[in-house]
Amino acid sequence: MITAYARRGARLEALDLTQRHLSEALWVDLEAPTEAEEDAVEAALGLDIPTREDMQEIEVSSRIYREGGVLFLTAQVIASPEAREAEIGPVTFAVLPDRLVTVHYHHPRSLSYFADWAARHDTALETGLDALMGLLEAVVDRLADILEGEARSHEILSKAIFAAHRPSGKAETLGAVLQRIGRAEAMNGKVTESLATILRLLTYLTSTPETEEGPCLHARQMPVALAQLQDLRSLREVAAAQAEKVRFLLDATLGVINIRQSDVIKIFSVVAFVFLPPTLIASIYGMNFVHMPELKWTWGYPMALGLMVVSALVPWAIFRWKKWL
Repeated sequence: MITAYARRGARLEALDLTQRHLSEALWVDLEAPTEAEEDAVEAALGLDIPTREDMQEIEVSSRIYREGGVLFLTAQVIASPEAREAEIGPVTFAVLPDRLVTVHYHHPRSLSYFADWAARHDTALETGLDALMGLLEAVVDRLADILEGEARSHEILSKAIFAAHRPSGKAETLGAVLQRIGRAEAMNGKVTESLATILRLLTYLTSTPETEEGPCLHARQMPVALAQLQDLRSLREVAAAQAEKVRFLLDATLGVINIRQSDVIKIFSVVAFVFLPPTLIASIYGMNFVHMPELKWTWGYPMALGLMVVSALVPWAIFRWKKWL
């Protein structure tokens, strides 16, 4: 799908491609493009759009390069973090002097958020790099929102694990907590990966001299890029702290599970110990020896029952006194 945006005064507006040409667009967005759509964009703008396989390469030389006066940058961007399983995928930014082309095969909401915001607010979008900086800022803001949401979910998880009123013996509840911790770790890993790739792009942009061939940051764009770099470093520290929190929650959950299992084993051990003396007495009087004088006593049977009750109550009282129960 091809979506194009053109400048209308100081704002962006969606371009009707049935009436206007792609060359008039400041930003062209390709979402899961077909081969015909790729050919149309390449013919209209004169650039070679990287394939999906090229976008998934992890080498720096495959994610940041210049070709034919066009700067190609690829970053990992999260899509649909509100869903049960967030998706992360590569987004390639092809920066031309007068426009920006984005290519992706998933649906990052940060791109549509930026388009909506730029349509309602006055902006200084004049070149492809201006559009790139605006998009990267939207992506970074979205990652910050995700980290804030994850921090709140971690607090809820912590309360669920350590709340004093939690009913005991709910193994299935702790199993659900483990699943939530697993999803939190997966989300934090995706956020960390996205932050790392965007940080790499901005580091390259801020360290590339303006004399190099192809689009480069100008003096008016440099403060924005440096501010985003600072934000990214701060977010990476937050992500690292949250990763430690997730590991702590995992250890705590496993510890609670072990404690509950120990409590169950302790109960069985106490029950076995309490009933051991009565079992011993019953075993003695269950033997078939001829010379057992108690068998002929009138009160022999009540005496044996009494001994078994007393031998069971004494260990139970000792355990209660020691506060082992």
